Amino acid sequence: MNECTNELLGRVAISRAGRDSGRAFLVVGCVDADYLLLADGCLRKLAKPKKKKVKHLKLEPREAEGIKTKLLGGKQVFDAEIRNCLLNLGYNSDKTAKEG
Repeated sequence: MNECTNELLGRVAISRAGRDSGRAFLVVGCVDADYLLLADGCLRKLAKPKKKKVKHLKLEPREAEGIKTKLLGGKQVFDAEIRNCLLNLGYNSDKTAKEG
């Protein structure tokens, strides 16, 4: 794994640009130094994470320790776990319904 993955994996990231602006995601992977893979368990699931530039994100100091441990250990993480983690941290509470 890349260094950027290990230090950023499981961190909460808020989108600052695009149609998903203001939405919270968890970092689930790293493409390179400029791009991260994000999932929120609702609109962007782990099966198809969003590839987004780091400069379009606001990285929060909070992280999901349990999910980070699972991702680093190669264990399966479910979309419901990501969704619940973001809700417990106080993110995306008004955007849980699927948007069409």
